[in-house]
Amino acid sequence: MSAPAKVGAVVITMGNRPDELRALLDSIAKQDGDRVEVVVVGNGSPVPDVPEGVRTVELPENLGIPGGRNVGIEAFGPSGRDVDILLFLDDDGLLAHHDTAELCRRAFEADPKLGIVSFRIADPETGVTQRRHVPRLRASDPMRSSRVTTFLGGANAVRTKVFAEVGGLPDEFFYAHEETDLAWRALDAGWMIDYRSDMVLYHPTTAPSRHAVYHRMVARNRVWLARRNLPAPLVPVYLGVWLLLTLARRPSGSALKAWFGGFREGWSTPCGPRRPMKWRTVWRLTRLGRPPVI
Repeated sequence: MSAPAKVGAVVITMGNRPDELRALLDSIAKQDGDRVEVVVVGNGSPVPDVPEGVRTVELPENLGIPGGRNVGIEAFGPSGRDVDILLFLDDDGLLAHHDTAELCRRAFEADPKLGIVSFRIADPETGVTQRRHVPRLRASDPMRSSRVTTFLGGANAVRTKVFAEVGGLPDEFFYAHEETDLAWRALDAGWMIDYRSDMVLYHPTTAPSRHAVYHRMVARNRVWLARRNLPAPLVPVYLGVWLLLTLARRPSGSALKAWFGGFREGWSTPCGPRRPMKWRTVWRLTRLGRPPVI
């Protein structure tokens, strides 16, 4: 019998939620099976006190969410190769059950082409999962597990072979859509992504627009995502659809101004290397229920 898959966890923090971070680390320590190795990355801030055995990395500046997580990946060796699976968890989250790491081991062992698992995020008080936390268009039933085309950045597990094959998260994105960029590259390389409702991270209900840079980053990175990954004929279609959806949501004047500023920035600034996905990947995304035009 082969040895159980080695599991690690990456947590990035701004150092401003020490109690929540400690609760998360305690929930990781209580996981069934072999010990989960943990690295906490202080993203431009000192790391609060952590339990013995938890490794820490303190960065002199905030590299953003993907940049901070990439540092955490490399703390486990190049492309995270010292472990087989990496969990990525928000520092104000909490693993709801003790068997999440074991469920991850079983899922990846059972399906050699499974590259990424997206957990279900639930409010700790109500148990409610917000619709935006179900990474598919048909999101009305968060209790239904399925194949998906993207994943949730602060509640997921990734087979480290994926990073070795397609690279890490896009540092330049800083915040927003970095998960979809990695997901599209992984799918293009033949990996699959699952949403699992039985793997639960408790996280307080929040609105993404609480971040001051939300509207600009969302728009800029949406353009970068298309420019980097889509076949040329789909780029204007994808961005045109998102422009119409944004207008249909009737954002405030200030939000719309920030969004259009980000949209322009996405076209006028470097987006990193362009590696358009294969047309068969476009068809795979379509069959999975989310063609890359929305």
